[in-house]
Amino acid sequence: MVLINEGTASASEIVAGALQDHNRGLLLGQRSFGKGSVQTLMPLSETRALKITTARYYTPSGRSIQAQGIVPDLQGRGLGALRERGEATREADLPGHLDAPGEDASGGLPPFTDEDELLVEAVRLLQAYGRLGGA
Repeated sequence: MVLINEGTASASEIVAGALQDHNRGLLLGQRSFGKGSVQTLMPLSETRALKITTARYYTPSGRSIQAQGIVPDLQGRGLGALRERGEATREADLPGHLDAPGEDASGGLPPFTDEDELLVEAVRLLQAYGRLGGA
């Protein structure tokens, strides 16, 4: 079982995506940050520079990580409340971010309500427990 959330970025997203693609672990939590590119800053002068994208990250099955992140197998509580208050950010929220090639980055789940959050969380944890060979 691997816990991911909006703070999971870059290399940890690649590892999470690889585990998911190869059925080597279950991902629990919230969609990850979506940092799926490497950018290099090349100084041109003291006041100017050129930023170029030198690589993009993909999972072993070819899914793009850029701006979309990794969607967990079991979605549970995470930074959703922080995100609503503007205290959590994903790659897709940043100005000038790179879009995922040919894919829509606006996905995700609506936030839990106060009334159903604990019940939904309990169901998710029971599902995870069952998949790990629990009772």
